[in-house]
Amino acid sequence: TGITHTRDEFIYQGFMPRLYSEQVNPTRLYRNYYQTYIERDVRQMINLRSLTDFENFTRLLAGRVGQVLNLSSLANDVGVSSTTLKEWLSVLEASHTVFRLNPYFENFGKRIIKSPKIYFTDVGLTSYLLGIESPALAARDPLIGNLFENMVVIEALKARLNAGKEPELYFYRDNKGNEVDLLFRQNRQLIPIEIKSAMTFNPEFAKGIAQFQKIASSTQKGYIIYAGNLTPELSHASVLHFTDVDSIF
Repeated sequence: TGITHTRDEFIYQGFMPRLYSEQVNPTRLYRNYYQTYIERDVRQMINLRSLTDFENFTRLLAGRVGQVLNLSSLANDVGVSSTTLKEWLSVLEASHTVFRLNPYFENFGKRIIKSPKIYFTDVGLTSYLLGIESPALAARDPLIGNLFENMVVIEALKARLNAGKEPELYFYRDNKGNEVDLLFRQNRQLIPIEIKSAMTFNPEFAKGIAQFQKIASSTQKGYIIYAGNLTPELSHASVLHFTDVDSIF
């Protein structure tokens, strides 16, 4: 699109087209979008007894973005049953407000974490729900890594859909702490992607990919996506700036 923004500007503003065509204030835009969506769409889909509980749920969900979902813990914090929470989550999924990233556990047996991660389909909405009202606040937010991951995962999802492919994106985590942020299959091979919000490259970024390549058979060279401009070529992975995610697919 030719739009050049910094990491923090993208995280704060998100990708709603109106933000770029009309110079609208992001906080105001996402507030209006959220309120309209809650009042109209959610109420049409489910019998929502407490709007406050639902709003609390979406904000707490934003605070857990990119984390393995623990429904019972979240239900406890919201003060509703896990069954209610599942229903609310399915509504957010059905309306394409959130995206469920499932774990990849084919051929790995019992040692794999089997709960999904949840991401909002626009990182600007995630930032709004977290009360982030400027790029500077995004930069200082303790969840900057999760927000950056949210942005990159959704850009990867959009790139696959735009290329006419099935979403089929996964993450990997096992009970030994081995983890890969994003996985996809290509020509029956697994391709791992590591996502780092840092602006300075560190060779340690490749550790997760190198470890996964030892654990998993039929794994191709992976990718490291980060917020810096240096793109060294490594033996385990190619390094990309986050605005080049679509080049992978």
